[in-house]
Amino acid sequence: MTPGAEPGSGFNWPEALCAPVRELPDHTRLWVALSGGLDSTLLLHLAVHCHGRSGAVRAIHINHQLQFNASDTESFCRDECERLGVPLVVERVTVAAGDDFGVAGGIEEAARKARYSSFESLVQRGDLLLMAHHGDDQAETVLFRMLRGSGVAGLAGMPASRALGPAILVRPLLGFERDELERWARSAGLSWVDDPSNIDQRFDRNFLRHSVLPPLRERWPGLNRRLRHTAESCAESEALNRKLAALQWQAVGGDQDRLPVAGLKTLSLTEQKNLIRWWVRERGFHAPTIGDWQQVIQDLLFAGEDREPEFRSDGFSLRRYQGDVYLVPDRLPLSEVPIALEPGPGLYFGEWFLRLEPVVTPERPLPPIRISTRQGGERVRFHPEGQSKSLKKWFQELAVPPWERARLPLVFAGSGEAVELIAIGDLWCSEQYSGGAHAAGWRLVVERECD
Repeated sequence: MTPGAEPGSGFNWPEALCAPVRELPDHTRLWVALSGGLDSTLLLHLAVHCHGRSGAVRAIHINHQLQFNASDTESFCRDECERLGVPLVVERVTVAAGDDFGVAGGIEEAARKARYSSFESLVQRGDLLLMAHHGDDQAETVLFRMLRGSGVAGLAGMPASRALGPAILVRPLLGFERDELERWARSAGLSWVDDPSNIDQRFDRNFLRHSVLPPLRERWPGLNRRLRHTAESCAESEALNRKLAALQWQAVGGDQDRLPVAGLKTLSLTEQKNLIRWWVRERGFHAPTIGDWQQVIQDLLFAGEDREPEFRSDGFSLRRYQGDVYLVPDRLPLSEVPIALEPGPGLYFGEWFLRLEPVVTPERPLPPIRISTRQGGERVRFHPEGQSKSLKKWFQELAVPPWERARLPLVFAGSGEAVELIAIGDLWCSEQYSGGAHAAGWRLVVERECD
């Protein structure tokens, strides 16, 4: 190597390898996820070769701080980027996981979540993030998901591109096998750092990589190609499933938060499952893997009218109330202690934002304003001279679901025996604190954040 040259700088990279890296969607900034291993180091060199230097390519390294050589790997990434003239961002994350090395809750999944969370916090609209997953990774993913009991969405494997927060994630090397990439990397004189955890077969993917896939490849040559075809077929089926679900969602009269039971009952069990899974994913949650979908749907759609069935999953629940199935996101608990609301910038109360705005110069001091949730027995007087009504009965008349009632902010004004309810979430506000608010001199604004 000549002085001042970098590995790979004079290598004649094959066009077949360069094409998917060169032919990327339009973008503002181009990032490479750099682990320091063979695949991502090769991808970094390809990105620089295809898209030039002078800051056109950036890199991000996630240091999970899990391996004994984590600092050495970070240093390698810094040195490699410095030689290539590539700006590098290093994110050190703390991975919280127990000793479970199995499918759910293990350190593999915890590290993955931490990694992608860092990516999403970094990228902006118009950015592309390149990741170096290849054909062997795809084969492992398809087999791994099959063993987990995934449906066609899971068996579709890793997509070549997908949304990543406001940006787009692209995997340009999925069509290549690791052996091919290693031959090219060695021919180009590249160096990389091996992750010592890759040989630990307590991790499910490593077990598949070292103990399961090799004998399968020996028995069935071209296994990666076969599994890739399976993933492509499943991706096509999943695309059709999504299209059908979107059409049926409109046909049954669905909206963001609920689906009518009557409309769902017109569909077959297979269509019901497909529609609910699609709906859950559209709301940003992972579709649950349920062994007995028939029983879940039977409970949600056909339980007695006096019952309110509920199915809980990761981050949300499906609940039925008065002829609709609702998708209810999990929420953090609300304060059990009343909170004072003062004039000024306002405050958050769970998913609600409340503030007091001056409308005219108040003729009298603002009484104490506090926010709380239902404690039971509350009554509301909609007109100063009218009769009060039980809040419980009013909620029933409006068909407000029980879980919503428990989270509606109730706003009270006054103190002692002179306390009055002046607002109920965004459902009602006393005329003294709404509109012109001539009586109180203040307008109460209650807004709910969109999910």
